[in-house]
Amino acid sequence: MGRAGRSLACATFLVASFAVMPASAQDLSEKATRAFMEYAWSLTPEAFTKPNGETIQIDKTKREEVMVPLDVARDVIRAGRLSAHAQVCELTQEQADNHNSLMRRETMSKKWTPQQLVYINQLHLTVVMLLTGRVKLVEKDDDKGGDKDKGGDKDVVIEEGAKQAQTCTAEQKQKVKDLITAYVKTGPAAPTPTVAAAPAPESPGASPNPPASPAAPAPATAAEKAPPAAAQK
Repeated sequence: MGRAGRSLACATFLVASFAVMPASAQDLSEKATRAFMEYAWSLTPEAFTKPNGETIQIDKTKREEVMVPLDVARDVIRAGRLSAHAQVCELTQEQADNHNSLMRRETMSKKWTPQQLVYINQLHLTVVMLLTGRVKLVEKDDDKGGDKDKGGDKDVVIEEGAKQAQTCTAEQKQKVKDLITAYVKTGPAAPTPTVAAAPAPESPGASPNPPASPAAPAPATAAEKAPPAAAQK
């Protein structure tokens, strides 16, 4: 079996194992981590448009400039695994909170280029898609016109697949929820949304439109100030 075939077998086993492993399982091996990193890189787009309309260009010929260290990739894969379990358990809000917490950590660390942040996001997404059956790994012959029995190289590609039926017990659901809550608490706090100040409450019985204060009397004229003339006899 060639290297591609061994990598495929390794990744297929990992996907099957992750589907039933608890989210707190021990770390991945270096080989397994690199396998996930490779599949994520193959899915990383050449251009990514952010919600604010900004487009980030990624040169796919400069792979090493976009890759992240192995220990960081492991952290991202752990977070992706939690998100996958949350999706299976239909914990929509917790899944979003988990992903947002991951991206806040990496963004606020100020360590990564915009291209690396796109790759980190893609690695997380790839793990979720693989573990929930959204995509599948397929090994295809790369031998064009040659003899397949001579051990020609094979390409490993990722194809969209039907969502696999997975179950989540009440106990598993609570465990995943608790793990995500703990993960979010250890990361940077989410920004507090700005809320407009509410108007001050009115006093009971107060009129909504209080009457205007009476106008001050006009100053007296000179004639009005003069004393009255004495009466003629």
